[in-house]
Amino acid sequence: MMLEAEQKGEALVVRVLADRIDAAVAAEFKERMRDLGGGSGDRVIVDLSRVEFLDSSGLGAMVAVMKLLAPERRLELAGLTPGVLKLFRLTRMDGVFILHPTVPTDPQDAA
Repeated sequence: MMLEAEQKGEALVVRVLADRIDAAVAAEFKERMRDLGGGSGDRVIVDLSRVEFLDSSGLGAMVAVMKLLAPERRLELAGLTPGVLKLFRLTRMDGVFILHPTVPTDPQDAA
């Protein structure tokens, strides 16, 4: 699972460089996020703009990462493609996660 991380103020922005988060890569995604999520700041923003497909395993991985980071750090998601956003709405996870249309230009101010 290719992820790219960049610290921006109090936020860690993690870009997913894959087009799928499914059963084949969900465990690897969680492990990589665990490794990256231990840094400073109180927010982790995951850029999903390249992810075209996310299944229930991928959704479960997102929830697991959110729980892993809490309560010290908040997991936020950005750039959800239409299919991924539809899954979050159908499962009502759009009420659980903070969703941004794009990665905030100044992650320090966005919430």
